[in-house]
Amino acid sequence: MPKPPLTLRLAAPRGFCAGVDRAIRIVEMAIEKWGAPVYVRHEIVHNRFVVDGLRAKGAVFVEELDECPDDRPVIFSAHGVPKSVPAEAARRQITYVDATCPLVSKVHIEAARHAEAGLQIVMIGHRGHPETIGTMGQLPEGEVLLVETPADVARLQVRDPARLAYVTQTTLSVDDAAEVVAALKARFPAIIGPHKEDICYATTNRQEAVRAIAPKVDALLVVGAPNSSNSRRLVEVATRAGCPRAQLVQRADDIDWPALEGIASVGITAGASAPEILVNEVIDAFRARFDVTMETVETAAENVAFNVPRILREPAPT
Repeated sequence: MPKPPLTLRLAAPRGFCAGVDRAIRIVEMAIEKWGAPVYVRHEIVHNRFVVDGLRAKGAVFVEELDECPDDRPVIFSAHGVPKSVPAEAARRQITYVDATCPLVSKVHIEAARHAEAGLQIVMIGHRGHPETIGTMGQLPEGEVLLVETPADVARLQVRDPARLAYVTQTTLSVDDAAEVVAALKARFPAIIGPHKEDICYATTNRQEAVRAIAPKVDALLVVGAPNSSNSRRLVEVATRAGCPRAQLVQRADDIDWPALEGIASVGITAGASAPEILVNEVIDAFRARFDVTMETVETAAENVAFNVPRILREPAPT
């Protein structure tokens, strides 16, 4: 029996960003330099496949620094950590490597500069997300106020409405963030924004690619983890852009096939922490059921790369 025809439209860019690629290389290079085990505080990136792969090579993932011994290296995740974490590692004389994405570090520096200028910071982000916790933890308690929605802005109690600045989590929906920024500027006209958009290039590019594909497909799959902020935002962007049948899948086994009944075209993208091998796995699952025609929809070219910390490029002491 012939397979039904299906057009797969692949988003480009998709998948790994430079910050995620750098974080994974940091763990691999640390294991190569110091041997296993190497401890990692929190998931290095939000993807179970990646984490399991690094665990198999000798990485031990923990939630807090107090779970780490003093005599083994520790790596801080790409999402960033509060200032108290490296301070405690230094106090205990633990060798540590900070894998914080440079674009997240840029937000940390920005917040610190505003605070030095006497401004109170408003952070647009998701409560409880590691990146939000890390950014707010750069400054003393009360110096960074968190808002998620325009309604939060309306309830905000600030020290001085004339002395405010805002920063954002790097993985937000561009549209959602714009709504909150508009609410902040309407209520606090003097508020100072970042010199350059805090939402990172990879988040923005992946959302733009989904916007281009969503109106042209019957369904759209985002390969990514449920705790990945940028992956979840891609599902929301697809829905808003005209594709109501958008779903988040970690692996091909997670595809909700009944929800795809009667489709003729599907868009596929991947969050910034999802490796291409998982995208290929999803494509193969469609090929097993359909006569697939492939198209790539490219909306931007990416050539960003970040160096790993110097400590990993230096030879280990003999």
